Amino acid sequence: MKAICTALLLTFLSLVANAQLDVKGVVTDAAGEPLIGVNVIEKGTNRGTITDQDGLYTLRVASEAAILQFSYIGFTSQEVPVNGRAELNVVLQEGLTISGVEVVGSRSLNRSIIETPVAIDIIDIREVTNTVGQLDVNQLLQYAAPSFNSNRQSGADGADHIDPATLRGLGPDQTLVLLNGKRRHQSSLINIFGSRGRGNTGTDLNAIPVAAIDRIEILRDGASAQYGSDAIAGVINIVLKSSVNEFSGSLNTGMYNAKAPSSLDVLNEESFDGQTIQLSGNYGTSIGESGFVNVTLDYLSKDNTNRPADPSVFSIYRRQFGEAAANNFGSFFNARLPFKNSNTYFYAFGGYNYRFTDAFAWTRDPDSDRNIPAIYPNGFDPHITSRITDRSMSAGIRSKIRNWDVDFNNTVGTNRFHYIIDKTLNASLLEKSPTRFDAGGHAFSQNTTGLHFSQYFPQALSGVNLAFGSEYRLDNYQIFAGEEGSYRNYGIIDTVIDGRLTTYDVLGRAAGSQGFPGFQPDNELNEFRSNLAAYFDSEFDFTSSFMIGAAIRFEHYSDFGNTLNAKLASRLKINDAISLRGSVSTGFRAPSLAQIYYNTTFTDFVSGVPVDKIIAKNNSPITRALGIPELKEEKALNASLGVTARFGSFTATIDGYYVDIKDRIVLTGAFEDTDPEIGDELQALNVGAAQFFTNAIDTRTTGVDAILTYTQSVGNAGRLRLSFAGNFNKMELGDVHTNDKLKGKEDIYFGNREKLFLLASAPESKLSLVADYRHNRLGVNLRFTRFGEISLEDFVGTIDVYEARIVTDLALSYQVTPNIMLNIGSANLLNVYPTQQDTETETGGLWDAVQMGSNGAFYFAKLGFRF
Repeated sequence: MKAICTALLLTFLSLVANAQLDVKGVVTDAAGEPLIGVNVIEKGTNRGTITDQDGLYTLRVASEAAILQFSYIGFTSQEVPVNGRAELNVVLQEGLTISGVEVVGSRSLNRSIIETPVAIDIIDIREVTNTVGQLDVNQLLQYAAPSFNSNRQSGADGADHIDPATLRGLGPDQTLVLLNGKRRHQSSLINIFGSRGRGNTGTDLNAIPVAAIDRIEILRDGASAQYGSDAIAGVINIVLKSSVNEFSGSLNTGMYNAKAPSSLDVLNEESFDGQTIQLSGNYGTSIGESGFVNVTLDYLSKDNTNRPADPSVFSIYRRQFGEAAANNFGSFFNARLPFKNSNTYFYAFGGYNYRFTDAFAWTRDPDSDRNIPAIYPNGFDPHITSRITDRSMSAGIRSKIRNWDVDFNNTVGTNRFHYIIDKTLNASLLEKSPTRFDAGGHAFSQNTTGLHFSQYFPQALSGVNLAFGSEYRLDNYQIFAGEEGSYRNYGIIDTVIDGRLTTYDVLGRAAGSQGFPGFQPDNELNEFRSNLAAYFDSEFDFTSSFMIGAAIRFEHYSDFGNTLNAKLASRLKINDAISLRGSVSTGFRAPSLAQIYYNTTFTDFVSGVPVDKIIAKNNSPITRALGIPELKEEKALNASLGVTARFGSFTATIDGYYVDIKDRIVLTGAFEDTDPEIGDELQALNVGAAQFFTNAIDTRTTGVDAILTYTQSVGNAGRLRLSFAGNFNKMELGDVHTNDKLKGKEDIYFGNREKLFLLASAPESKLSLVADYRHNRLGVNLRFTRFGEISLEDFVGTIDVYEARIVTDLALSYQVTPNIMLNIGSANLLNVYPTQQDTETETGGLWDAVQMGSNGAFYFAKLGFRF
């Protein structure tokens, strides 16, 4: 049998060797000049090389039927079948867009990425997923884009379930997200707790399967004058796959090293945790000559991690501290259907995502008055679980009418967040309490209808592009109540004392579901807002080396009025190697409906008397009593100046930026009824303490983004790519804006602790150094990421300093066959943790939710296939 197996193996290897073919050639531009450093890759494999200083390349392919992909910055990519040829020469065309679609930041169909006057990152998802261990969009971008920051929360209620993310350290709601160039709806969650995005809403990027994405474009520049509200920090455009006649998929698995270093005071019980498995598939089929339908299915299951503090060293507020568990199913499609004998086509894309998440809440001790020992003799750890449903659909018609490209589109999206509190109780029900409650939740929907016109005039100057259009948007925000037991106190009775009807708590027990009290009927709402916008966008190429772009956008909101914003951008080509670019613009962000209307009430008791504590709506009686004005838009001034350079195989982009934001919206601290100046107003409304959203502070952010890359061929079949990406970011805070009634209470309105949370949205520096080597079937990717120092204030006023840390990632890949690739590796290979604190942190554990995470090393294996 052994001899037979050996013979079969030798026969197979012989067939593989005989099927291989050496292909060589030269790559030039349209003028016949050789191109240095062009990427040449055999499609569907890890095999590739680059052209040398004479534009020459040599590559061994798996078969005579192989397809070669040629790509180079600033040139249109090509796919060329080998068809048994040993010599294959290629001419690349300059100055075209990717796949004939708009690039974010420009409405011109005739401008390449490097020709735009602002900084744009292009993240090739297929390339990134082959070199990192992260499995969701947020974490992929965290390590692929220098100015993008995201971290997973713990003990932060809803923020444990949807990761908040930011660009350049600004708010999650100050970055606009597009899907195929169309506005993506936000999540219904507003972050109340946690170390990032407090008081902000954001977009749930992880509701889009990675397997459905072709690339991600990140515009690192203010773009409100082009795209409207939320684009102060920039724009993230997610482009879905449109491939056809190909099935691709992957099976991914991994786990965390649960053993923290011995220098940390962590109670280690397991060797591994956070076990993860993901299965995805994508298939596209062609329709007619230029139509297609592309469909993706994705499933991910992830267990909790747990890094509790050692109870022999610290006071323990949480016996379970770590990331939430999740089961996620997503389905997306992308389609284009051409009309017969016409330059008109119908397009549609969208998807459905369902996520069940299970997160740890804070521990209730056995002898606490919030526990019933008959149910939980050892105390209990409530679990905040959620059912998050996300739906979206975009459809439109594109055509050409009298040389104008016309796009009529309607996009609708909804996000519903439903809380189910498990392994808990309502202490006021005593032994009769259930241990699971429906706590209600919130939902957000958005419908955008747009009509857009664009035309390129090649004979005007050296080319002029004009675009204009209009959009109408309708937003809806809802809060729905939970079951009665999730919020009610059953120990309250009405009794007559001294001839007066008095409400009294006879049990002195906490009300509602422990861990997360449910929304009450008084919190329920169903609010709408409409918005009408019109814009004009232009780009003028005065010469082949100099262009200017200008945009203006007017918007009318039904709740706060009008806003007008403008942008001016330019690019100057100094020579064939160096270009300068810059922009200046005004921007805005409308207050979200959640910031205006979110409200929740929970009841506390003082000497047995019930006292309401609330987060109040912006238009509530309590905000009027305290003189809090209606929320208004945040206003911004953006400026950027950068340089791009290309010397053979070396490219560099360096961009400085300035973002000045007025009237940022924040969630205040709690004002109590014992306050000598305002206590009477609160007591008159039977409110013990109140928080609210308000335009409270100005910020000024300056920084530099730098990206350097170098590619070099190694031998006949090797390729080495080195890259450095860095973000240097500094935010300065202005004075806190209060009104006359609250003057002198700035430390409550927006105190030092809240200020530090805002400043910690991004470290002052984030640096990444990557070495990527490919040789025939083998690939090695080594990444070092340095997260700069940040400081936070804990519950007792101590300043917790998180020192700079370097995280090392290593990935190895092997092309098993032309259709199958295996990847193994580790994220955070050296098991590095943030600086240990005590348990007085915001999370109740040894660390706040800082950029690098606190789970240690993650080991992964991926099997990718393509047929």
